[in-house]
Amino acid sequence: MITKINRTKKWMLCTALSIFHLSLFTSCNDFLDILPTNQVVLENYWTEKGDVSSVMTGCYAALENSDALARLVVWGELRSDNVRLGASVPNEINEILKENLLPSNAYCNWAKIYDCINRCNTVCYYAPTVQAIDPNYSEDEMKANVAEAVTLRSLCYFYLIRAFRDVPYSTEPSISDAQNYILPATPFEQVLDSLITSLELVKDDAVRRYFQDDSPNAYQNSSKITRWAVYALLADLNLWKGDWDEAIKYCDLVIDFKRLQYKEMLEREGNVNNIDLIDSIPMILEKPLGSTVCGNTYNEIFGEGNSFESIFELYFNNDNSWVSSYYGDNQNVMGRLSCPDFIAKDVASGNGSIFKRTDGRAYEGTELSNSSYAISKYTRRSVSYDTKNVSTDKDLKLSASRRSSSDANWIFYRLSDMILIKAEALIERGLEGDWDNAFALIDIVNKRANDAVNGNRSSTLKKADYIDTKASMEQLLFEERQREFLFEGKRWFDLVRMARRDGNTTRMVQLVTRKYIENVNAIKIKLADPNIIYFPYAKSELKVNPLLKQNPAFTTGEDSELTK
Repeated sequence: MITKINRTKKWMLCTALSIFHLSLFTSCNDFLDILPTNQVVLENYWTEKGDVSSVMTGCYAALENSDALARLVVWGELRSDNVRLGASVPNEINEILKENLLPSNAYCNWAKIYDCINRCNTVCYYAPTVQAIDPNYSEDEMKANVAEAVTLRSLCYFYLIRAFRDVPYSTEPSISDAQNYILPATPFEQVLDSLITSLELVKDDAVRRYFQDDSPNAYQNSSKITRWAVYALLADLNLWKGDWDEAIKYCDLVIDFKRLQYKEMLEREGNVNNIDLIDSIPMILEKPLGSTVCGNTYNEIFGEGNSFESIFELYFNNDNSWVSSYYGDNQNVMGRLSCPDFIAKDVASGNGSIFKRTDGRAYEGTELSNSSYAISKYTRRSVSYDTKNVSTDKDLKLSASRRSSSDANWIFYRLSDMILIKAEALIERGLEGDWDNAFALIDIVNKRANDAVNGNRSSTLKKADYIDTKASMEQLLFEERQREFLFEGKRWFDLVRMARRDGNTTRMVQLVTRKYIENVNAIKIKLADPNIIYFPYAKSELKVNPLLKQNPAFTTGEDSELTK
């Protein structure tokens, strides 16, 4: 955590060594036990462009760390109505699922996220110095690296405030023992405003594309920060702030870029059978032109990764992705977590409460195993199925291949995010025509999932069912987000945003408690406290930082003496 300064010096030596072996990022403490830390002189390291590039790579590596990624997934998904108990669940996960959340829970520890933040701060601090002394390091390259670092840092802080509300906030690296990193928590709104301001300053410095789209290295265009990733994050931040015009503006910039990419693809290849315009927005088709089976959308976005629709995702090419091994262990169908019956049961028969029988997302994301619905999203390499005349599960003729290694990418933003963020902003803005436009955007996402394109079938949504009230439009929006982003670490944050906007947890409680079978009333009473929608500060952080004041929802009961 940022309150422990000495290990930054250790990390900086480890960063230098990472030029040769990046794996030393996770083993530098053992190595540094051999050398006294006072032999590390930071300025002797930051001398050339390669030094900045190496540390910038370490910023991404910090997020890819399993402990860091686990927290992003758990914070954004576990407490929502998407997830229930599975098999062999660790106790700290089980306690969160039961809403028995204590400051002693390991997932309340944010150290790994602040590790990434400090690396980003260090890049921002030293990159200008390197540019001044290395003639091979241009000002544009330096600004692009700073834009990368600021965006990753902002993304980390965005996760922290959505999970904890008020958090210690600093954009200065811990590079000196003289610095004071015992910081009080900065209010949510102030951090949010600061993130937007900092991104506005660097947005035009970010790289547009690292490689041409037909290059073998084109995956880096969505696995590293680009200008479009900055815009996507700004759209999301402004949605949380309630600045609807700004959110819409940044969504449009990304959507327009995807239109440009699609146009370039057509000019380059002449014919594209797996992507088509759905009401003017290019989307990956569930069933490519000429194919008789669905599943193509899943295969490209989640199976292969770095798809046409991707904006930013963490890239894994080895057996080290936390998410695919956590949702499912690759050898067995059942993972540690499962999906509630009300989401996955009876979809094919047409009696599902969340999905229509033709909605491929239900079949791509879950599968029945031992009377429970296992989470199969990310664990599968590919799927294929037929929804043409489905009335039973057998009619699907579903075929799937499991990943042989844990290499699923973790997606932060893709084109559907921009479409649905824009739709939400239009609903909340509520000007003349906004609800019609919002419905059309939601329908694009829904039609793709139900293969209601190219004359295959009619849309499953009817405008007249929703367009009459703001409440019904909001319900449609959040239901579509749940269907589209199932198990993608977004649902709990969606519910938190809903509760913040409502000023109470009434709607949130109604939705979340659908997954519970036991102790439902007790959980309803607990979640009625608006403070409890945020995680408590970890007991370990409160011990080292006396300026932190515990979330008032967690100052009684177990650990109370340490959290007051």
